Order: sequence, then C-alpha cells, then structure tokens
Amino acid sequence: MNKIVLSVLVDNTAGVLSRVSGLFSRRGYNIDSLTVGETENKDFSKMTIVAHGEDEILEQIYKQVAKLEDVREVLVLQDGTSVTRELILCKVEVVAEQRQQVIAIADIFRAKIVDVAQDSLMVELTGNQSKLDAFIGLLEGFKIKELVRTGVTGLRRGKADMLADEFD
Repeated sequence: MNKIVLSVLVDNTAGVLSRVSGLFSRRGYNIDSLTVGETENKDFSKMTIVAHGEDEILEQIYKQVAKLEDVREVLVLQDGTSVTRELILCKVEVVAEQRQQVIAIADIFRAKIVDVAQDSLMVELTGNQSKLDAFIGLLEGFKIKELVRTGVTGLRRGKADMLADEFD
C-alpha cells in the first residue's frame, strides 16, 4: 500500500467539505487524515487529504477529486518538494516522580508543556508523522489519558503557490 498527500484548493463555500468527503464515502475510499482551512484569500480554502491504497486507487482518488465542481487545483505533496506537519496534544498521567521524565522526553522532541496539573502534563508537539509516532512510542511506559492529532497539512517548497498558479 502507498500513501498520497493531496493539497486541494477549493472554493470557500458552504458544503464543499461535504462534497469532497462524500466522494470518498461513495467510492468506498478511506480518508486517513483531512485538514481544511481558509487561505490568505477568503474566497478559497485549502484541504490536505491523506489516503492509502494501491497505485491505481490513488490515481483514481486524484482524478475524482480534481473533477469536483468546487475544486480549483489539486497537487500531490511529495517528500523533498513539500513540507508537511501535524500537531498533537497529549495528556499524560504522571505522579511527582515521573514528571521530570516526561518533561525530558518532551525536551528531546522540542515539544512544549502547555498545561500542568497535579496528576498530569499536557504536551504540544508539531512535526512530521514519524516524529510524532516516535514521541508517542517513547511514552509507552506512561499512561496517556488523552491524545488528539490535527491531521497532516502542508505546502510546496519554493516560490510556487496555488493561488498564483490559478490566476496566471
């Protein structure tokens, strides 16, 4: 199985998220990660969609998304030519003796402690998926009370931008 990361420029209109996600459900494709946000131009939003599958399926996903009415442009974000990141918030149960160990692990990953309670620490970490997975792996000896991930988001490296491409 392979992975595809799509950066999708869409009209910032009601229902566009539903139409894009509906395409996946109608075709039986799974979305591994989906992030959406308004761009620097309020008329457009950008979606980052991550999916896994065989090459033929991933090609079909790309083509089907590109055909949607609200979609202005679709790019595949590839390693080396793009930057992708994800954010996690992780609440770890700790007793006083464990607190310094969790802080040390967070420091190694350049994570931030964003909340401290008597029996827990909340850690914020941004990075690529493998960095986040490695961080979570190092916390295996501790009880993770809650964990949330934003999903992948990304941009192409360099001068090119989707809005400029759209209107050139």
